Amino acid sequence: MTLFRLDASILPATSASRSLGDLVESEWTAAHPDDIVVRRDLAAEPVSATVWQDAVTAGFAPEADRTEEQRAAQALARAFADELIDADALLFTVPLYNYGVSQHFKTWFDVAYTDPRIDPQGTALQGKPATLVTVLGGNYAPGTPKEGWDHSTAWLRRVLEDVWGLDLRVVQRPFTLVGVNPALDAFADVAADLRAAAEDAARVAGRELAESLQAA
Repeated sequence: MTLFRLDASILPATSASRSLGDLVESEWTAAHPDDIVVRRDLAAEPVSATVWQDAVTAGFAPEADRTEEQRAAQALARAFADELIDADALLFTVPLYNYGVSQHFKTWFDVAYTDPRIDPQGTALQGKPATLVTVLGGNYAPGTPKEGWDHSTAWLRRVLEDVWGLDLRVVQRPFTLVGVNPALDAFADVAADLRAAAEDAARVAGRELAESLQAA
């Protein structure tokens, strides 16, 4: 079996989302020690913003008239879709940036989404087990001063769970900037509790991801 893992953090060495993803992956590999993990790192290999435009416009041009850029964009979209379709389970680690969706992840999704197998009519990913790990620098939970400022998690759930139809588990860790931003020092104890809870949730999600395939 194969686990496909996609990382979107631009700071790999200190990434909270990647660290939680490592916990999910460790549970997977414990249950599937001889299986494959396929990785795509959007920080190491970012997708150019022009690729989506080329992939979309290629669909409106006769094959013989497509530019080299359009052909390359379609090939990349097929490669992205192949990684998703060929995997038995999926793991996405995607931080919140500037209150919104990571541009690296959004561009990757937009390009992949041009492949007809996983476009609005495609069903190739329906029911596939997946885990989304997402982290937030602040805390935007109900009752907090910035409630509603997280404009990423709901969108991620929408496209992964509702559009692609994945059997999705979500692990979220708020307050990752506590200890980094002095203005948040007063929340150190709360942040420590949230981190511990997220790490526990990541381990559970990893076990459930592995067990979902064993039961299939």
